[in-house]
Amino acid sequence: MKFLLALSLLSLLLLQGNKEKVSFTSVDGLEITADKYHIDEEYPYIVLFHQAGSSRGEFRDIAEKFLKLRNNCLAVDLRSGDNSNFINNETASRARGAGKSVNFLDARGDLLAAIDYAHGLNSKEVILLGSSYSASLALLEGLNHPLVKAVIAFSPGEYFGDDLRMEDTLKTCSIPLFVAVTEREQPYVKQMLKAFPEDDYTLFQPDAGGVHGARALWDDNPSKDEYWLALLMFINNLKK
Repeated sequence: MKFLLALSLLSLLLLQGNKEKVSFTSVDGLEITADKYHIDEEYPYIVLFHQAGSSRGEFRDIAEKFLKLRNNCLAVDLRSGDNSNFINNETASRARGAGKSVNFLDARGDLLAAIDYAHGLNSKEVILLGSSYSASLALLEGLNHPLVKAVIAFSPGEYFGDDLRMEDTLKTCSIPLFVAVTEREQPYVKQMLKAFPEDDYTLFQPDAGGVHGARALWDDNPSKDEYWLALLMFINNLKK
């Protein structure tokens, strides 16, 4: 099975897509910057959200790999962030310039706007992929959203202090869910998701420790192949 999946992945290496910087408006009027990676109008969009102190650049290479798996991508600059891979977070810069709050929870409206924008590109249900704090936001906003087909959460957690307790808030999961954790993160993430029966979602931990957030998919992570294989299996199941 693993061999066939790997072979399927290799057969897609020649596929090429287009990258375009786009913008749209958040629920409070803030302009959001994103990179749109497009390969085919018939493919769904994976909406990519970065971790703290980061930007859409976190997904520069990750998005290219998702294109080869027959998905379009939208990598979003959330208002809580800074830079990654030498790409500045333009949304965060605008938010600070406008005197807007840039706490983690303030980015919830950015996620909702990104869902609407991505869905409007081809009217297909979208897949959300969050990294660290944005993985928690993806769980909050995506699990029961009518336009969201699935949620992929890399290292979600209790990032919001007294403002919001994930364990107390997450009660239902109506769509496929993939959660990736490190060895250290697994116990408290399982506790955070205790309202969900374990058969209702996929919890993945690599054999060798793991890497926090979506950077687990970067080429410099020794266990990246484990992550990509598990993710490939999950995404393939969504297409059945």
